[in-house]
Amino acid sequence: MKSEKVISDTRAARKPPKTAEKRHYDDACATAHALDLVGDRWALPVMRELMFGPKRFSDLRRDLPAISANVLTQRLEGLEEAGVLLRHKLPPPASAWVYELTAWGYASEPIFQVLGRWGAMSPMHDPTGPFSAASCLLSFRTMIDARRAAGIDARIGFRFGEESFLATIADGGIVVVRGPVKGADLIFTGEPRVMAAAVYGGVPLTALEAAGALAIEGDRALAERFTTLFPLPEKAMRQ
Repeated sequence: MKSEKVISDTRAARKPPKTAEKRHYDDACATAHALDLVGDRWALPVMRELMFGPKRFSDLRRDLPAISANVLTQRLEGLEEAGVLLRHKLPPPASAWVYELTAWGYASEPIFQVLGRWGAMSPMHDPTGPFSAASCLLSFRTMIDARRAAGIDARIGFRFGEESFLATIADGGIVVVRGPVKGADLIFTGEPRVMAAAVYGGVPLTALEAAGALAIEGDRALAERFTTLFPLPEKAMRQ
């Protein structure tokens, strides 16, 4: 009886946040607990959009066009209560309220990479849908092939609307940060969906340039090689 009370007290102390109670699995499996925290619709896309740093509510609405303001508010509140993200005010002159992942929230990136590779194998995956800057660049960090990238030591800039990012390729890997692209060996300017069309859809860079959808500055040979560094996994066979 005493041991049952100890277990009961421990479970009560570790009960998920109030926002997660309606979906509580009541299961000691850590995977089930993770789903208690981030299993709601839109929770993971919200986290994905914060992988490259803090954003305002309006930024998240822009990058997640299918989500309503009410649902976004609910997800942000739930993730904040769970300790996955926090809300804080930027110092002057910005003085804007932003949402940012905690260190624990940033530690979830491998989840997105594994899910991304697994989801890309689905025969039903539609790669032509909306594609945000975070989606595009996180996919590069997920799909890069170390053998194809071997020998490349370069900095590549991306200008996606109001946002800019700098990627560093070295030792077969890629690191991407949000920030200025000054000094990059190569700069792509366009929309994330257009960049994905070049990398994953096999659309020639010359065709995208001719259509005015993409601008390229810098090392042309590097640009052509860059589009070959991210092979998609083979589609799963339907039984």
